Parts: sequence; C-alpha cells; structure tokens
Amino acid sequence: MRITTRSRIKSPWLFHLNTGSCNGCDIEIVAVLTPRYDVERLGCILVGSPRHADVLLITGPVTRQMISRVIRVYEQIPEPKAVVAVGACALSGGPFIGSYVIEGPVDGIVPVDAYVAGCPPRPEAIVRGVINAVKRKFR
Repeated sequence: MRITTRSRIKSPWLFHLNTGSCNGCDIEIVAVLTPRYDVERLGCILVGSPRHADVLLITGPVTRQMISRVIRVYEQIPEPKAVVAVGACALSGGPFIGSYVIEGPVDGIVPVDAYVAGCPPRPEAIVRGVINAVKRKFR
C-alpha cells in the first residue's frame, strides 16, 4: 500500500458542496464536526478547497445552475476521490423532485461511492457514510 493511500484512509479530508438544498443536511454536517460526534478523532477535517480534499460531501438536488459547478469541483479533487451523497434530496431529489429547475439526483451527474439517506440524516449516519466511502475507495 502506498503511503499516500494509507494517509487518506487514516485522515480523509472532506469538502462540502451544497447544490440547492434546504440546509437541513448542512446543519447535520456541522453537527458532525462538534465535540459530541467529533469526526476529527477519525482524522477527518473540513477543508476550504476541493484541491485539498479526498472526500466530496454533496447535499441537495442538483439544480440547473449547479451542474457545471458540481462537475468542476469533482474534477478539482485529486485522484483517488470518494463522493458521498448526503440526504434524501441528493439521493432522489426529495421534495424538490418535479421542479423545473431540478436536474436530478447527484448520481446522474458524478459517480457516487456512498449514500446517506434521511431528511435530514443523522450525524452518525453521515460519519458511517464517510467511513464506508473511504473503505470502498481507498483500500
């Protein structure tokens, strides 16, 4: 196993992208970073640039205006990369499905490695989704 792969397993860095959701999932992602759930004990930190990230957390259904931005952010993350779709909106469009601006769920735009269901999902489920994505992609 290469050193870079081992470091990504032990310390995956996360980049969060909201593609048009109601912010319920975003609040739960912030809760994951609090001392109660403490995802930093697993080595995870939220980074401000996709160029530094290993895992992309996407919340919300993909709107027309966000398609090019989602693809651009996805391409900026170095290989190997993992994508986690967080929340019912990212999985299926949620309550926004059928709207004229919604282009669909995330997996229609970029490949997704792990899905976290819920509206909003529990912080424990988000942590489990990140761990599953990292195990699946980097091992």
